[in-house]
Amino acid sequence: MRKTSLEDMTIRKLGLDDDETLTREAINSYQLYKLRETVDYAKENSPYYRRHLKGLSGSTLAGLKDINCFPFTVPDDLRKNSLDFLCVSHSNVARVVTVNTTDGDITGFADTQTPLQLVALNSSGTTSEPKRLYFTEEDLELTVDFFQYGMADLVETGQRVLILMPGDRPGSVGDLLVKGLERMGVEGRVHGQVVNPSETIKEIIDFKADCLVGIPAQLLELIRHSDARNVPPGTVKSILLSTDYVPAAVVREVQKIWYCPVFNHYGMTETGLGGGVECRALSGYHLREADLYFEIIDPETGSPRPDGELGEIAFTTLTRKGMPLIRYRTGDLARFLPEPCPCGTVLKRMEKVRGRLGSTVSLGGGKSLSISDLDEAIFPVPAIMNYRAGVSGRKGNEILDISLHVIPGAERHAVSSVLEALLELKTIREVFGESRLILTGVVNDRSIRPSRGTAKRTISDSREMND
Repeated sequence: MRKTSLEDMTIRKLGLDDDETLTREAINSYQLYKLRETVDYAKENSPYYRRHLKGLSGSTLAGLKDINCFPFTVPDDLRKNSLDFLCVSHSNVARVVTVNTTDGDITGFADTQTPLQLVALNSSGTTSEPKRLYFTEEDLELTVDFFQYGMADLVETGQRVLILMPGDRPGSVGDLLVKGLERMGVEGRVHGQVVNPSETIKEIIDFKADCLVGIPAQLLELIRHSDARNVPPGTVKSILLSTDYVPAAVVREVQKIWYCPVFNHYGMTETGLGGGVECRALSGYHLREADLYFEIIDPETGSPRPDGELGEIAFTTLTRKGMPLIRYRTGDLARFLPEPCPCGTVLKRMEKVRGRLGSTVSLGGGKSLSISDLDEAIFPVPAIMNYRAGVSGRKGNEILDISLHVIPGAERHAVSSVLEALLELKTIREVFGESRLILTGVVNDRSIRPSRGTAKRTISDSREMND
């Protein structure tokens, strides 16, 4: 098995000769240098970090562990102080992303002119002050570079990639991915998100797509559509799932139907779209360590978690010019994997994201329920396309209400199968039982079809508080 293609990118960015071996020591030394550089650059050019890092400087970092002396940056800081993060003049800003949500992040780039034009991208969450992120052309080039190398484990020269994500605007995720693919002699075509599964499947066949890049729930809807059987066996040779927590049940289903490897990608707008991607071992993300410094921290105390222990992902940008971020807390939960990857790289490896801090609902008796718990129970049921879940009632007397998006004609069987699967979960059995578990199978409710945006899914909580 060959090493992850991200190793080649890292060797180049570290300035090593072709015959030099990449070592962990070389990566650590490079990251320490870049952390110092980023801190000093941000303090000099960003009003926010000039205040936020008062009394600190790049020289504070004698080693990588000294990053723990620095305060965190959180999403609310971006909402309240977006312009204060900016380190360049407006004339040097190539793209602006505006995210209107408190419940999750979505991905998209807006064209900018003078004056700047901002496109507000909304998720299904409650709207608050928007987060605005600013990128220079140099920053966007870093993303194209990552896409070029990150896709090299999925496709090779002469193949074709159909991108089931936004790409109609310059600088959008689809547009940047097409540019990265062009550099490796691969044809990329932006189809856009899956709106009509029949049309998408037809384009897969007509384009002779070797690889698909898309959003998990939309890929599940696609492969469970009756037209999916029209795709000739062996046409799709690899799939990259991105933008959302990826349920293991979805990966298994895709592999079962199309007999191809399914790669996971981790990234968000704040990381510059790319953060890490799996190699051919499919054993966790290899990280973009030349551009980002990752940490796993205790969500409660902020202290570092040892390798192998679950915690919250935080990161610092190492090469960004427009809007560097220092110790940015993502809310995503994962862990570093201490064991070497089967591919043999020295790059760090992160386990697939397990969910988000806000995706868990606390219940009585110290119990909790997460969206990932529901995903692994519901998505294996063959007739399910997607679902929406909410907890209502009063604490101690909660009701779990789940609306299922079901293949036409399978409503009754799907509901009974999902009920059986949910009652296998101890938390649901003990807290809700059958009497306070409401399941509804629907076919054409657009509100619970796979999201046309990239918002992270949650369990809604409309419970009344006890007096």
